[in-house]
Amino acid sequence: MKFPHPPPVKSQRKDSPPFFTRVAGSFSHTPRTLALAWRSSPGGLVWVALLVVASSVLPVSVAWVGKVIVDAVVAAHGSTGAIHDAAVTKVWHWVLVECGLVVGMGLVERSVGLVRQLVGSRLAIDLAVMIMEKALTLDLRHFEDAPFYDKLTRARREASSRPLSLVQQNFQIVRSVLTLAGYAALLLSFSPWVVAGLLLAGVPAFVAEARFSGAAYRLRNWRSPDARRLNYLEYVIGNDEHAKEVKLFGLGPLLLERYQKLAEMFFVEDRKLAVSRAGWTFLLSLISTAAFYGCYVAVALGAAAGRVSLGEMTLYVVAFRQGQGAFQSILSALGGMYEDNLYMANLFEFLDMPTGRDAERLTPARVAAQPVRVEKGIRFEGVGFRYPGKTEWALRGVSVFIPEGQSLALVGQNGAGKTTFIKLLTRLYEPTEGRVLLDGRDLADWDEAALRRRVGVIFQDFNQYQFALRENVGFGSVEHVTDDARIGRAVDRGGAREFVATLAAGLETQLGHWFNDGAELSGGQWQRVGLARAFMREEADILVLDEPTAALDAEAEHAIFERFRTLTRGRTAILISHRFPTVRMADRILVIEGGAIREQGTHAELLANGGIYARLFSLQAEGYR
Repeated sequence: MKFPHPPPVKSQRKDSPPFFTRVAGSFSHTPRTLALAWRSSPGGLVWVALLVVASSVLPVSVAWVGKVIVDAVVAAHGSTGAIHDAAVTKVWHWVLVECGLVVGMGLVERSVGLVRQLVGSRLAIDLAVMIMEKALTLDLRHFEDAPFYDKLTRARREASSRPLSLVQQNFQIVRSVLTLAGYAALLLSFSPWVVAGLLLAGVPAFVAEARFSGAAYRLRNWRSPDARRLNYLEYVIGNDEHAKEVKLFGLGPLLLERYQKLAEMFFVEDRKLAVSRAGWTFLLSLISTAAFYGCYVAVALGAAAGRVSLGEMTLYVVAFRQGQGAFQSILSALGGMYEDNLYMANLFEFLDMPTGRDAERLTPARVAAQPVRVEKGIRFEGVGFRYPGKTEWALRGVSVFIPEGQSLALVGQNGAGKTTFIKLLTRLYEPTEGRVLLDGRDLADWDEAALRRRVGVIFQDFNQYQFALRENVGFGSVEHVTDDARIGRAVDRGGAREFVATLAAGLETQLGHWFNDGAELSGGQWQRVGLARAFMREEADILVLDEPTAALDAEAEHAIFERFRTLTRGRTAILISHRFPTVRMADRILVIEGGAIREQGTHAELLANGGIYARLFSLQAEGYR
């Protein structure tokens, strides 16, 4: 039988393996999933297994007791005297037995549901933690890569349901196999051909269901980028971060129109697949229905001819119907496992992403000559960097030495490579070529925790956490988040003491307005909080400030940098700023343009050279006249 092709999916390869090969190969993730479930809740799985065995035996027992009751009723109906009384007593006895079995079935089913719910909740939490733990081990380059977000989206989307579903499908197969074995044993006494019909009738519907499951998986994977775009549109429309511009610029109708078009496209694709899936599954399920009624006719004719008793007829009909249901349940569970395994591949692909940097560090350009240096300071040695998937260089051929204790300012147009320089220094990126050294050692050879303890940094796009003020400052040195004295010093150094004193709850004030009683800060106040966070690392001997005063007025900026000069005495300080009154405070200035260092020297030297720096300084000075 030839099935219709599901909606075309771009990701489906023409040279993909045959259907049954794909089905068989897709089950490869089942052992690993079961291992995850066992590690998460071993006791729960043991209970589920015991309850599943019990639930597979009870239905067969009820069917056999039903046959005994019918035969006892027939015997009582045609008898008198003591034989009649014995038959009636037998009826009562077996009815009570059946009642007990049915009550037991109900108890077992409810118990299975309860244990599954608890196992599922535990497993969902553990897997969510695994995904977040994995995310914490990945490099910044991963988070700036669109394909990575597709992987993360697919992993998170199914993590809460697919692993438990796969575990349930396995137990469902065990349960149905045991139940089917019991019914098949009862039916073999009537006819082996009936058992064969029972097994074969559900296969076509299973094949169709599996094919459509694979099509649904490929469709959802193919449109992962569009799914992220849909989520982003929803975020922009409904988030406070964008609300001002959405309203002032009248962006709402445009964004909503895009959302509706994308959502409608998803709906049309899903509807086409769902209608086709439902139609073919129903048509092929009629084969099972025809097989059941064929068996029914054969049994009924046998009873009419006296070859089987009325009780046996009842037993065989129930056994065939229930056995057919058990077999279809097996096939359905196999189809579900096939689909679940496809989605588990997404989760495991994310969890197995390599996080080491050896492959990047050991490129020929970096392995060549790496002499040991005895020096104190930061050295960029032939450093070049390209963003993943890009052909142009963000930085290229950068070689510079920053002695310990020197203050350095980076100047250049937006996109020149200044922030990339800082991210390489802080080891958020690994150089594509060349190397960065601290105190004569390649940054790649430093323990990351030890390296980052030496660096205090604030980026222009620093985070505004919807947490308490204490945490917004204390996160700069998270192990000291409860150290009031240290936080107080950081607040003073960041110039935030004045406005903090106006907050009723002080350091415990909830910031932002996502949660109750939150205090919303101005841009300048948030910037002071960010500066205080950078000053939390008192042990840091390298301070990096990337546009740290962009939201401050001139007077506040001057006060910050007067304090900054005092606080950075004896430390290495690296500053990015577009404001030349700030830049000129540095011991040395680097001018970066097109990803390369074009000029360097003191403020006076660069003005005297009449180059890029002098031109930019003149342009800014002209604006103040």
